[in-house]
Amino acid sequence: MGDGTRHEVEVLTSVSDEDAADLRHLLGLLSTTAVFDRARIESMVAHDATEMLIVRERGRIVGMTTVVTFPLPTGIRGIVEDVAVHESMRGKGIARLLLQRATLLAREHGLRTLDLTSRPSREAALRLYESVGFVRRDTNVLRYAPDAVS
Repeated sequence: MGDGTRHEVEVLTSVSDEDAADLRHLLGLLSTTAVFDRARIESMVAHDATEMLIVRERGRIVGMTTVVTFPLPTGIRGIVEDVAVHESMRGKGIARLLLQRATLLAREHGLRTLDLTSRPSREAALRLYESVGFVRRDTNVLRYAPDAVS
């Protein structure tokens, strides 16, 4: 993959069999424990609060991220989740394109903020996020996992 093609970001609106295979692979890059569920992906793609942004190379999905928006008393907020790029396509600006489109969506939807979390050890990714306009915050992210509670 990768032949100097100019890439464009699109919003995924339906999931073909090839798309499902590509998304399964990208999900595996994000998590060793997450289980791919095509029905969940199709439901998410159809949901008003989510937009799955993808980049294709010769018809195959080689990059993805999801923008989730939600109204709160303090304004409409958003979060960027699951930024993933196929191993063979890294270093070609795919993640930057996805993030730039996510920030454009934030402006188009009138979001007050758009958040993105990343492990502190992912310095290269953090530099990319900052170069697109994300700012590090002095905060702790806490997570509650209902299935983990006994």
